[in-house]
Amino acid sequence: MKKKILITTGGSGGHTVPATIIFDHLKKNFDVFLETDKRGSQFIDSTKYKYRVFSSTKLNSFFKIPVVIYKFTLILINSFFYLKKNNFNAVVSTGGYMSIPTCLAAKSLNLDIFLFEPNMTIGRSNRFFLGLSKKIFCYSSNLKYFPKKYKNKIKLIPSLLRKEIYQLKKDKKKDNKIFKILIIGGSQGAEIFEKKLFSLIFGLSKKLNIFVYHQVKINEKKYKEISEIYQENKINFELFNFNHSIHKYICDSDLVITRAGASTLAELVYFNVPFVAIPFPYSKDDHQLENANYYMNKNCCWVFEEKNFFTENSNNFLLNLVNNTNEILDKKENMRKISYQNTWNNINEILTKTLYEN
Repeated sequence: MKKKILITTGGSGGHTVPATIIFDHLKKNFDVFLETDKRGSQFIDSTKYKYRVFSSTKLNSFFKIPVVIYKFTLILINSFFYLKKNNFNAVVSTGGYMSIPTCLAAKSLNLDIFLFEPNMTIGRSNRFFLGLSKKIFCYSSNLKYFPKKYKNKIKLIPSLLRKEIYQLKKDKKKDNKIFKILIIGGSQGAEIFEKKLFSLIFGLSKKLNIFVYHQVKINEKKYKEISEIYQENKINFELFNFNHSIHKYICDSDLVITRAGASTLAELVYFNVPFVAIPFPYSKDDHQLENANYYMNKNCCWVFEEKNFFTENSNNFLLNLVNNTNEILDKKENMRKISYQNTWNNINEILTKTLYEN
């Protein structure tokens, strides 16, 4: 009989998208189920995945508001009976506060708990459950704030990527006459990109033939406003919302300006597309900065603090970068040294073997 596994996730795309990838890796050899909260459900393709939506509550006011404690207790009880009724053998958590009730319920039922941490800083939820878990899947063994006594629980895997990504052609031949720039704000968008990047892009457009792919949040009014700005400045562009086909834009781009979510950076490195990372300055425990610095230390990208990027100096930096093909090629070559190890079968073997062994 196949081992029965529940993958619990929710919140942002950074938690939810990896959960669906883990699901795809495990579905052949395990009886796998997926659960998420309402926020996370918007990042799951309902035509491909069946999943349970559960209630969740933020714990930042856990000890102050009795109503939150009451709600959390109900969610915990619901998780307990759901796990017990369906006879799960193990739980895989992709982190975040929304996974806490399920992991606590799993522990009370003596189920195996496996954690997944894509960032270079271990999340608070994962840190809390380290002592109760069997293994934690990570991209690096040198995570910030990771307790030394639990180092033996780390299981290294290459960065998780959707299966269809491996079928796309890497290092796609591009039009040398047009320099294509991709702007990514992540699953939550980046309003400051929509406000302050324009002056830099306009400066480039006066000296170069550029095309801009720009990710914005779903908002008809905002789409119209940004479209008009590009049109008035006679810049060729395409706007899009966060979606599961973002890799198509990545493949067609020469340079990416992005936040530093783990999933986005993993895709950029896999496709060997140079990027300028501007980490979200208010990410918990500065995990986006750690993600960006990880690749910068491998000479794969450029990293700027948000407060220092939107300046005239950055305009000169981008112009010099576009004209300095050697620097871009150097970054691409360093990415290849990392990305060649990333295969679907390699990751699949590690995940499957680890869950069977434990």
